Amino acid sequence: MSRLWSRFGARTAAVALLSVGVAGGFYLGEDRETQQQGLTAQVGLEVDQAEYAYQRDRQADHRVASAKQRAAEYQARQRAAEAAKEAAERAREAEAAAASRKKERVEAEAKAKAEAETAAKPYAGPIPSSCSEYSGNRAIGCALMLQEGFGIDQFPCLDKLWTRESGWNHKAYNSGSGAYGIPQALPGSKMGTVADDWKTNPATQIKWGLGYIEGRYDNPCGAWAHSESSGWY
Repeated sequence: MSRLWSRFGARTAAVALLSVGVAGGFYLGEDRETQQQGLTAQVGLEVDQAEYAYQRDRQADHRVASAKQRAAEYQARQRAAEAAKEAAERAREAEAAAASRKKERVEAEAKAKAEAETAAKPYAGPIPSSCSEYSGNRAIGCALMLQEGFGIDQFPCLDKLWTRESGWNHKAYNSGSGAYGIPQALPGSKMGTVADDWKTNPATQIKWGLGYIEGRYDNPCGAWAHSESSGWY
């Protein structure tokens, strides 16, 4: 019911009721105009009370609806905040996982590079039968020593010398002095005069070492004797 209908509809009904009452004699002996005014006022009061109750109910319904809407909006904000928090956490976890994978990849690449740089180059030259009792870098050393013109009798001295210096390890590094490789060249880059692969190729290191021994001590046994007497060669 609209406010306009409730007001004028009720007043029209009151006037009709008043007319019927006067026509039936209910108000005989009284002033008809006074009766009509009183009835109209009574009906108007009831209409106003009904309208007040109606508006009060509408306001109550509006407050309830507003409260429900605010509650729904609050819950929606809470869900949105939780969703945003979860999304941010997932993003952080994904970023951390990506960073970890990148770090592992970089470390693996660095390790592979370091291993490649220090991996021994295979020796393709012949190993004389007189050197057959030796293996690995010793066999290469024996073969190259004979190629350089030294007799096989010199190899026991060379073997003892470089066993003491590096254990015939082409990756041997002295952190105190900086000496490197089988002959413990100081610095190791000196061996670059033979070839650029001095860090990884035992043959390159041995060739340099034999040249150093020949130029300074004539032969491996002379170098070994100096090492015995002074502790270095």
